[in-house]
Amino acid sequence: MKNKVIIFLLLVTSASLSFGQLVDITGFARTYEGVKVKDGDFAIIQQTLNLNFEKRGEKVAFKANPMLYFYNADSLNFTMREIYTDMYFKHFDVRLGKQQIVWGKADGVFITDIVSPLNLTEFLLPDFDEIRTGVIAAKIDYYTGNSTIEGIWIPQFTPTTRPQPGSIWYIQPDFPAPPTFDWSKSKVKASLKNSEAFLKYSFMGSNIDFDLMGGYTWDANPTMHAQKKMEMDTATMPPTPVLTGLLITPEHHRLYVTGGSFSTEIGGFILRGEAAYYDGKYFQTMDPKAEDALIQKDYINYVVGLDYSIGGVKVSGQFIQKLILDYNDYITEDKSQNMATFLAHYDMLRETLHLELFSYIGLTNGDALIRPKITYDFDDSFNILLGSNIFVGDRDGWFGQYKDNTMAYVKVKYNF
Repeated sequence: MKNKVIIFLLLVTSASLSFGQLVDITGFARTYEGVKVKDGDFAIIQQTLNLNFEKRGEKVAFKANPMLYFYNADSLNFTMREIYTDMYFKHFDVRLGKQQIVWGKADGVFITDIVSPLNLTEFLLPDFDEIRTGVIAAKIDYYTGNSTIEGIWIPQFTPTTRPQPGSIWYIQPDFPAPPTFDWSKSKVKASLKNSEAFLKYSFMGSNIDFDLMGGYTWDANPTMHAQKKMEMDTATMPPTPVLTGLLITPEHHRLYVTGGSFSTEIGGFILRGEAAYYDGKYFQTMDPKAEDALIQKDYINYVVGLDYSIGGVKVSGQFIQKLILDYNDYITEDKSQNMATFLAHYDMLRETLHLELFSYIGLTNGDALIRPKITYDFDDSFNILLGSNIFVGDRDGWFGQYKDNTMAYVKVKYNF
């Protein structure tokens, strides 16, 4: 940890000297505490210091964004969320370094927004601008008229970060027999062959905005290859094979992704849509003939959303569906998974008091995550937020499995 801090300070000092003066420093300090309703235990005790070091010139800009988290009283987590250099030319810009890249038009779901992986160690609770993980990448944006062509090359794959055993967000996988894990294939070796590439075309018009994207990437979640361990039961005549265990080998596989998104205004409503086609995804199957209990299928993930303001209340709703193509009944996952989101936001007291309700609704499994919150701005730099994360519904659902983690929380934040 000490070495990381020293390296960061050296980078900032070097950048400052290169530009001939000190960089601009902004950021925030935040305290965040959450208490589980079920037993009164603290689910979250977190202190955060987020810093932005920036310097802009006519042709070159620099940014470094370190963040320090204190969990409980003695656990310090230091991360460099972003550190990159921008170079500006007549018709295009180049960004080199660790960066967060946001694509798509959906709220709270990730359809074509797949360039930056997610940190799900606290499920979906962090602010959406903090849930993404920065990637070391080279990004170029070429501008022509109302259109932008964006190309991204990522030399080293970064997977989704999952909760570890001991976390309240960790769910023990359910296997039909005792598992043994082989982690030898769980990492993707950094090489030119294993790099990722993305391309996006965007158009911004007076009546409609849209973009088209494609990616040659890796599945951010590992596929669990399962090999059966069998023994013969000699107590039966004739002897019969008995499943005694599983050898689980997590491994990431390539994915080809194509898709796009759009938004347009129709009679005061904002209509949004986003879709992606995933080619080559592995799914778990009960087919006894399948190798490693896996089958490869394509799937579609899409969202349709509508935004409207009425009486000062901003209202938004989305329908999201994941659909497995060429489905068969051996696949352990449902053919389609349906979800909806709802958002209502209202500002009052001269926009110093903010009321918001955001909900994920699992239509397939009958569960939900309901997130009401109230924020009061004492001034431009200081605010307090009171909220809750309410998990309801079937424990087999994505949200219902965390029913015991329903909590109330408070955040106090100072911006500088």
